[in-house]
Amino acid sequence: MAHLGNGVEYGLHCLLWLARPQAGFASSRDLADLQGVSPSFLAKIFPKLEKAGVVTASDGVHGGYRLARPAGEISVLDVVDAIEGPKPLFDCQEVRGKCAVFGSAKPDWSTHGVCAVHSVMIRAEQAMRAELAKTSLAKLAETVAGKAPAGFAEQISTWLADRLESRAKTRSRANRTDSGRHTDAS
Repeated sequence: MAHLGNGVEYGLHCLLWLARPQAGFASSRDLADLQGVSPSFLAKIFPKLEKAGVVTASDGVHGGYRLARPAGEISVLDVVDAIEGPKPLFDCQEVRGKCAVFGSAKPDWSTHGVCAVHSVMIRAEQAMRAELAKTSLAKLAETVAGKAPAGFAEQISTWLADRLESRAKTRSRANRTDSGRHTDAS
């Protein structure tokens, strides 16, 4: 049986911080560090989200990712489909036609219509997809925020802002150093 990979979990947790009303751009590295996940793995997830129109990217020291549309308009299913692609929950192997008793001539009745096991799995997948489609990123973020203590979202905002400021200072120092080298070489 196919399943949802950990990329969906990582992606959703990171998107929760972009779903906050005051959220701006955040780099995938900062979001990875914030969540304690692999930056290289997350760097593979965000381009998929961007291609699907879930996030938009901005280059530069103040760049990163932000939601491409309001969090209330992004379903959890949008995120799952962006990261996982269109793969079924269950991959039927047509075991019903491989019974040893049949030998090399399986009877028509054994494989006529949809496999009963596959039918159950199709219904389960439809129910799961319906639930994921009706749950927005905004609703998920609201649920998560309701569990956090007062002030936690502000701590996250401060942490992300500090990271952004640190990148800007590092970039500024690097530019001054490069300018000085260029001048000395002239």
